[in-house]
Amino acid sequence: MKMSMVSLGCDKNTVDSEMMLGLMNDKGFEYTDIDEEAEIMIINTCGFIQSAKEESINAILEAARLKEEGALKALIVTGCLAQRYKDEIIKEIPEVDALLGTSSFDKIVETVEDVLGGEIKNEFLDLDRLPSISNKRTNSTGGYYAYLKIAEGCNKNCTYCIIPSLRGNYRSYPMDDLIAQAKDLAAQGIKELILVAQETTLYGVDLYSEKSLPKLLKELANVEGIEWIRILYCYPEEITDELIEVIANEEKVCKYLDIPIQHASDNILRRMARRTTHDDLVNIIGKLRKNIPGITLRTTIISGFPGETEEDLETVIDFIKNMKFERLGVFTYSEEEGTVAAGFENQIDEEEKEARRDRIMRVQQEISEKNLEKMVGKTFKVLIEGRLPEENVYIGRTYMDVPGVDGYVFVNTDRDFMTGDFCDVIITGSSEYDLIGDAI
Repeated sequence: MKMSMVSLGCDKNTVDSEMMLGLMNDKGFEYTDIDEEAEIMIINTCGFIQSAKEESINAILEAARLKEEGALKALIVTGCLAQRYKDEIIKEIPEVDALLGTSSFDKIVETVEDVLGGEIKNEFLDLDRLPSISNKRTNSTGGYYAYLKIAEGCNKNCTYCIIPSLRGNYRSYPMDDLIAQAKDLAAQGIKELILVAQETTLYGVDLYSEKSLPKLLKELANVEGIEWIRILYCYPEEITDELIEVIANEEKVCKYLDIPIQHASDNILRRMARRTTHDDLVNIIGKLRKNIPGITLRTTIISGFPGETEEDLETVIDFIKNMKFERLGVFTYSEEEGTVAAGFENQIDEEEKEARRDRIMRVQQEISEKNLEKMVGKTFKVLIEGRLPEENVYIGRTYMDVPGVDGYVFVNTDRDFMTGDFCDVIITGSSEYDLIGDAI
């Protein structure tokens, strides 16, 4: 039977989707990217913020239409929206045949078989259960990189965030399972592993009674075929000297770190229940830059958090100007029911949130442009990801770039490269977010 998959939301959701695809493929189900052909459709949803919820609901409704007009016999909804709004989905969208909670995605085959057998089955297992990752994944990124989810859940309980109630407490995957998965991905041709979790820096605390990310990085670096290892979602307060040392000295570990700080005003950081102060952030970033020469730092900021004053906004803008982050994204605050922040006074209207976001991004745009200008004349190792049609120009990434998020390098050359090749490129020009260079 033919099946299709719609995977929405974050890269951690992508991994769950790939796990489900692997399980379904192993049972002989045939994948199709033509939804109208599919007899089974799995929609792995996001329920984090309003825009993501709307996208997920629209995807479900479109699939429901296919039950009337297409070949669709089984519609399975999984992920955060299913976990968060299971009662509402059951009541309002009867075309959905089964729901799987966030800790139940490894039950996808049994669920599909039950539905095809005429049974409507909803599977919501204990949120602190850790789904199995022992099966072979079907990588869906379309390139030579893959996400490696090293942990599930979160214990931080930031006031704006619903994730702990959707994903449970922090649980690390056993190191042996992760190494086995990395070897399998390498055997499929993957060259770059991108480590993700709600928070990567606490990896291993629950299993090994200590922060074990440095040890995991060393083990992954020994996997043959893997050339780049990249770390996302490092909470700044959990970054240790040992982790800094491994990033600095392990050749395969990219000198790149994603550290979501969300704000820099002590007033807002307290209201968010973050574990850092403005001065803490200055010190941590200073230590990273001092000990890891050439490191690229990415961060995220939330604009328009309840009670954010003009002074708070100016504080975060001044902070950004001083820190000169290589990469920075800004998200407007989303008021989510069930969070502490939703009950705060002094909520800010959407137009003002967006105006504040734009102010911050204008500052970052100028910083990014100046940072990239400094790259001209330098040589970088570039992973080739494609070629512009009808031109001798390839598109690639340096260690400074996360796929689909950061910029690209446009490589001029008369040589022939294959997607997945590495080459050395001397940078000859730059724009706001991208680089231009010549292969050497």
